[in-house]
Amino acid sequence: MKWTKQRLNNLFFVIGVVAVVVMMLTFDVSFIELWQHLCHAGYWLIPIVGVWLFIYGMNALSWRTIIKSKCRVDGHVPGFWHIYRLTITGYALNYATPVGGLGGEPYRIVELSKSVGSEKATSSVILYAMMHFFAHFWYWFTSIFIYLALAIVGDLPINVAIGTLLGIVIVFCLVAFYVLSRGYRKGLVVKTIRWAGHIPGLKGWSARFQERHGDKLHNIDEQITALYTDDKRAFYKSLVLEYFSRVVQSSEVMFMLLLFGIDCGGGFTGIVLTFLHSFLIVSFTTLFANLIGFLPMQLGVQEGGFVLSIAALGLSAALGIFVSIICRVREIIWILIGLLLMKLKE
Repeated sequence: MKWTKQRLNNLFFVIGVVAVVVMMLTFDVSFIELWQHLCHAGYWLIPIVGVWLFIYGMNALSWRTIIKSKCRVDGHVPGFWHIYRLTITGYALNYATPVGGLGGEPYRIVELSKSVGSEKATSSVILYAMMHFFAHFWYWFTSIFIYLALAIVGDLPINVAIGTLLGIVIVFCLVAFYVLSRGYRKGLVVKTIRWAGHIPGLKGWSARFQERHGDKLHNIDEQITALYTDDKRAFYKSLVLEYFSRVVQSSEVMFMLLLFGIDCGGGFTGIVLTFLHSFLIVSFTTLFANLIGFLPMQLGVQEGGFVLSIAALGLSAALGIFVSIICRVREIIWILIGLLLMKLKE
């Protein structure tokens, strides 16, 4: 059977629906408890869900900056709202499928290729995925120094165990910076396919794939390296937008802390400290979730990350459970929005 783009669209849609059903049936709390948490959130649920309109907007601008760089000479640049829709739907599939990008990234390539062609679509999606990870590592790297600054002023604890953990994260980020920087300068698609040939059972597939698509793979790598070497302005603009989308994400947790009356003494200084605590909570949780990213919607991982990170800041585990549940509800809402957008014609 020939897999047309419409059939692939339908397949991604079915995968998303099944994942939402599984999520609802395997929720860690009863529906009565869930309703109690939602009632507790009350009107705060509006800014908690609504802030993602801005986060996805920044993600879409970051991705569109890359697409504009790829198509600046002879290509058509899709409008912002088209990219915004694909951004939301792509992330919905990433949330809903195992190993994140196995859902969202192929969908984005299929849909974007209708406008800019398969090679430019593939390279821009790969570049955006790399930028997404690059910004994440900068986010985690920044959080280390925020933690150290708060520890110096006596707001957070510091000891040998915490110092060792922070040191490990620093090394982890520096290694990632090196690997991603080489990928931007020299490309990584061809090397990845060759590397896959060393995995048992994939040697033959790797050789055949390189033989059939060698020219396209090299062209995609050339487009990846061109963003960094020929259009640094677009590169850094995309990175800054993606990084600050993570910063804005911290406000989601801050809203929940304020809901519980946790404002670090109130006033401007208290709000700033509460935001920095939220920054650290999101940073630790996303790091934990990405290290174990093979679970659909990271079931149990995200919840554990929130509980651990919130407890590490001296807050109650009950608050961690509340935050994780409300974030899970927000994910489900945006997954459903993403699936709806998948079926809406522009």
